[in-house]
Amino acid sequence: MVPMFDYTETCGWMSGPDWKGWGQVLSTEIEKAFEVSRNGHLGLWHEVFRQLPGAGPCRLDLNSDWVSVIPASAPSEEVMHRIREGLMALMPWRKGPFDVCGVHVDAEWRSCLKWNRIRPHMSLLKNRLVLDVGCGNGYYAMRMMGEGAQAVVGVEPYLRSVVQHQAVMRYAGRLPIHILPVTFEQVPSSLQLFDTAFSMGVIYHQRSPLGHIEALGGTLRPGGELILETLVVDGSVDTVLMPADRYAKMRNVWFIPSVLALERWLNRCGFRNVRIVDVSPTTIDEQRRTDWMPYESLVDFVDRDYPCRTVEGYPSPVRAVAIAEKP
Repeated sequence: MVPMFDYTETCGWMSGPDWKGWGQVLSTEIEKAFEVSRNGHLGLWHEVFRQLPGAGPCRLDLNSDWVSVIPASAPSEEVMHRIREGLMALMPWRKGPFDVCGVHVDAEWRSCLKWNRIRPHMSLLKNRLVLDVGCGNGYYAMRMMGEGAQAVVGVEPYLRSVVQHQAVMRYAGRLPIHILPVTFEQVPSSLQLFDTAFSMGVIYHQRSPLGHIEALGGTLRPGGELILETLVVDGSVDTVLMPADRYAKMRNVWFIPSVLALERWLNRCGFRNVRIVDVSPTTIDEQRRTDWMPYESLVDFVDRDYPCRTVEGYPSPVRAVAIAEKP
């Protein structure tokens, strides 16, 4: 099946020797990702995208909490209604918020809060090639562009998130953001190409967290920076929580380290100058049910009588941000 979106330019860019010829196989991987047999929603999403109305020239604000696409001329009520209906057909929106031509997409996660915790501590992104693993719908990628990144490559296997990103870009116009519908495992190993790599909310879904860290290191050039955000628990350097089944109703959660264990993981994987720059509990101010994500959220994942515990009895979500350098 022909992909919903044109990746010709991206695949051409990634066909060079710096990318180990990845672009030559990437087009096939993308075609497979968009096979209808893999996702029964593709037909609906294609029609939704096709019917999104134009809104004329727009300018961008990528440096505010709300990633905003602002038309030069105010769209009519009919156009705004059609934009809203189209974007709502792509629910649930997990990451945001976005302001798309006056339509406020208030996602489940106020991702701006995480970004504001990370931004003061990371190296400047100006003219840097950035990798965002598990990038979702591109909210963070657009914030990275706002910081002056040369280009952002995001990998995101969940097609709904990829389609949401393309819907926003329908109005944002051309930006050097390449959100690819592939897994991190499909990225060539040892590229040693990126200046900065982000992995946020990914490592605890990995059966081999050390393998994930080593793979991230392989994508970075010497001296490159890794920004790793994860769930953590209290405890010593030897403390790692392995849930019996689910954690906060999430499937596929394998290992949640203590902050000290996370530091050790990074050091053992060869990173230097490892530092924990933020540790913050997740609150209902940051993660909550909205009109754009009307299903269960944080309030449903913690014990109503003892909110310091998840419904399974584990410590409630706390997230840490680690920054480290590749030698």
